[in-house]
Amino acid sequence: MVGLRGSVLVLRFLCELGLLAGAAYAGARLSEGALAWVFAIGAPVLVAIVWGTFVSPKARRPVSTPIRLMIEIDLYVFTAIALWFADVPVVGIVLVAVGIGTSVANVLTEGAGDGVLGQG
Repeated sequence: MVGLRGSVLVLRFLCELGLLAGAAYAGARLSEGALAWVFAIGAPVLVAIVWGTFVSPKARRPVSTPIRLMIEIDLYVFTAIALWFADVPVVGIVLVAVGIGTSVANVLTEGAGDGVLGQG
């Protein structure tokens, strides 16, 4: 199970980077001029703040596993929708599918669940 857990964590990290890159790209594409720069910088900063506050292993305000999973899914879905409107729907679909998959795999392999998906 250690090898699987390591693989999940590597893929999860890559998805987190994709989430930040997707938010930046969508922010830049969905506006023009100076506002594009503001959104290109602000969107991934907002994602990073939410992730660091509630989702990361060293979260400032840790939440229960179901809430953490819901926040992760929301971030991936919102970014995928933004990428859809930024005219790269396939990238958004792949990001949301792989991102949610790794979020669920993380919950299943972390071994410290609090009753989610049959763990206890």
